[in-house]
Amino acid sequence: MVNLLENIFQISAIILLLCSFYYYRHFKKIKRERKLTAFELSIYIITRIALFLCASSYLLLFLDRSFG
Repeated sequence: MVNLLENIFQISAIILLLCSFYYYRHFKKIKRERKLTAFELSIYIITRIALFLCASSYLLLFLDRSFG
């Protein structure tokens, strides 16, 4: 049961990562065409931070498993 929950968590994390990457690209495209609204700008910044945190935490966990 724990393995199933871990797999579901990993799949949901991948889906969230892909969606946030899509929105990041979408806002980047809109930013070239026009100025972003305050809400779009805040989502753009939050998405950038979330992608960075997700990638760095995954890398740290991967390195911890490799060397630990």
